[in-house]
Amino acid sequence: MPIPTLIDDPADPRLADYRDLKEPARATQAGVFAVEGRLAVGELIRSPYEIVSLLLDAHQAPVLAELVEGVTARDAPVYLARRDVLAATVGFDLHRGVVAIARRPQLPDAADVVAAAVAAAVAAAVEPAAMPTDGEAEVRTMPALLAVLEGLNDHENLGALFRNAAAFGVAGVLLDPTCADPLYRRAVRVSLGHVLAIPFARVTPWPGRLAELLAGPEVVLAALTPTLGAAPEPLSRWAARRSGAGTIAVLLGAEGAGLSQQALEQADDVVSIPMAAGIDSVNVATAAAIAFYELRRGDS
Repeated sequence: MPIPTLIDDPADPRLADYRDLKEPARATQAGVFAVEGRLAVGELIRSPYEIVSLLLDAHQAPVLAELVEGVTARDAPVYLARRDVLAATVGFDLHRGVVAIARRPQLPDAADVVAAAVAAAVAAAVEPAAMPTDGEAEVRTMPALLAVLEGLNDHENLGALFRNAAAFGVAGVLLDPTCADPLYRRAVRVSLGHVLAIPFARVTPWPGRLAELLAGPEVVLAALTPTLGAAPEPLSRWAARRSGAGTIAVLLGAEGAGLSQQALEQADDVVSIPMAAGIDSVNVATAAAIAFYELRRGDS
């Protein structure tokens, strides 16, 4: 099992993957990505992603022993460095004191992500509100959820959305070609590493392929938008009406621009979250959380 190694030179070739982590293109071109923070690295250790190495502030190593053990158990090296060496290497003050490098996998095809979600849409037993008169427990069908994203180019919004998706059991995420990289350092950090637990894929051509991917009566695509000429159906009412759907895909757009007309035309239904007078919308990650919650609770 590898033993942690102290490194005191930012130019050490073993730290090459950690240099200039603020540059998204650099990590993509190198075929790796960075995972920053104790909780996110913990999720990395539990994920199937290949760990390349772990870099720690040497002073924090004793309190991060669990991470060291987890990474060394995966046969990846652990490097220790002083805080100034860390900052000189990564290009900023890494006040969390922990960052790992993992190998970028080949993304699955979008059709495989959808197929897995449809396969997961099975009846799940839940605690009944009251025991039926025949004495048998109630079984309620819970729809599988997919998130379909257009134009989300803010890494922190994307990371927060993935965190919310994990919290409500979303089975997969589909991204248009313009969405930010879910494996960029800030997105992974804001998601607390939960992006590593959710399958995601790019959809091309966009949005034309959505009709092919989401075809079939078992999948419903709902576009979430604040305005669309005539008022869209309120989300809670729509969720109750569609509670029997096997898989529900929620189409979300970037703040400001919103969903394109071409994407809206792919949706089976258009829904909205009612707002107080004078308020147009909420942050996209917040809107997603509200939608996932409404759809997950079904008709309870």
